[in-house]
Amino acid sequence: MASTWSSIGKTLGRLARDKGPQLLRQLQKSGALDRAAGVLTGSTAAAPKPAPGRPVTANSAPTAHRARRVEYSPDLDGRADPGEIVWTWVAYEEDPNQGKDRPVLVVGRDGDTLLGLMLSSQSKHEGDRDWIAVGSGAWDAEGRPSWIRLDRVLDVPEAGIRREGAVMARDKFEIVARRLRADFSWQ
Repeated sequence: MASTWSSIGKTLGRLARDKGPQLLRQLQKSGALDRAAGVLTGSTAAAPKPAPGRPVTANSAPTAHRARRVEYSPDLDGRADPGEIVWTWVAYEEDPNQGKDRPVLVVGRDGDTLLGLMLSSQSKHEGDRDWIAVGSGAWDAEGRPSWIRLDRVLDVPEAGIRREGAVMARDKFEIVARRLRADFSWQ
């Protein structure tokens, strides 16, 4: 039995020597080591990064500065339209080098740039004037209630969309549209 273990040990040693550097490079490229380090240390800095070459949603503006006509018009034709929720990488305002993959409600378009409002499932937004509750929907796999941030419009490069998440029900979209019209001069 001892010779079997010795043989297994030698084989594993050769594999580590011959294949270890290649495996390490693959793990580094995948970001798995960074994520594992974040889990072990409790750090959130090791958040997943957007796909290489995919544009990032990093620009935003006060909602009143982007005022335009808001109209519910989802059409699942491969292009995102107002009323659809898309998933995209959104850079953090406080640190644009970091961000999060998140759902965004499309409320308008400016050429190939979508105008979107970010969603959150954090209940701390309940009662916040800049956020509006829209309940749950197909955009959240866990069925959690969501809130939409109203005071900042994100410029979402259409090429930066990871996936279309859902179509928001017209009545929920109209709640958002009414607030955009009443508080931010949208039409």
